[in-house]
Amino acid sequence: MKAQKDYFVTFTAPEKAELVAVDRDTKPLATNEVAGKTVASVISQGTELAIYKKTSGQPTKTGYAAVFKVEEVGAEVTKVKPGDIAFCMGNHGSYQRHTQDRIVRVPGGLSAETAVFARLMGISMSTLVTTTARPPQKVIVTGLGIVGHLAAKIFQHCGYDVTACDPAPARREIALKTGIKNVLPAVPVDDPEIAGHVALVVECSGHEQGVLDACKVVQKRGEVAMIGVPWERKTEILAHELLYVIFHKYVVLRSGWEWELALQETEFRTGSIFGNFAGALKWLAEGSIKVDGLYAKVSPKDPQKIYKGMLDRTFTDLTAVFDWASFMKA
Repeated sequence: MKAQKDYFVTFTAPEKAELVAVDRDTKPLATNEVAGKTVASVISQGTELAIYKKTSGQPTKTGYAAVFKVEEVGAEVTKVKPGDIAFCMGNHGSYQRHTQDRIVRVPGGLSAETAVFARLMGISMSTLVTTTARPPQKVIVTGLGIVGHLAAKIFQHCGYDVTACDPAPARREIALKTGIKNVLPAVPVDDPEIAGHVALVVECSGHEQGVLDACKVVQKRGEVAMIGVPWERKTEILAHELLYVIFHKYVVLRSGWEWELALQETEFRTGSIFGNFAGALKWLAEGSIKVDGLYAKVSPKDPQKIYKGMLDRTFTDLTAVFDWASFMKA
């Protein structure tokens, strides 16, 4: 019998993305596994472009999150049944296969292309769960790419007094048009009504200046959570400039890496990665957090066009969602 083919967006060389066909794994499902065809998957620009630029040698599958229609379930699976729609941290591929502890059932009525954003929401939700800042304290979000944009909406939804900052006019315009109330081109380090009164800065730019400005603007003992990954050096800022501010303002500067949380809930620990995904899906289903106008829906047929456009900044949306359902029907 001829092997069934699946398709995966794959980085095959530096700045080269291709759709690669591979034989499907025919090994029977384990008792706790689920599998099915992908409906949609979402790109995380920061992480994926960093890999896209540097991939060499062995081809690398890419991807951040996917939503799929469950077709098969193992004998001990109880969370979903065939026909259900499920969210996962999957690759950009036409087929998904995961253990049931690594999926969340998508609420009825929520589209797959919206549901995939739960993954990007979960990044800043780890900071939300772990921060000492409480509503209605002031929060600043720096960097309005898709992760920062969603962070601003999440903290705003939770009752914080949020100011979002980004030097790019297009990103500020998107933020204002889609519901973020207070948007500025730069961190207001010299505004006496804000500087020194900020409980938390959610730093999503990955830029040294963003981190330094964040430390300057917080109140004494304020928090700065570095969500944006500092992939490469961008300024000539000296470490002393940052250290001086941290020391004299008692700044709590910490990684905002989401994996501070356990994947699943455990006793005596606050929050979990998959608990946050479930919460994000609920907010998306309710319409509390909206993603309309933030992304382009694209075919996975020519991924090079998408990633190259993102790298060259000719792609103007905050991110893209691959439409696997339409691609597989074509």
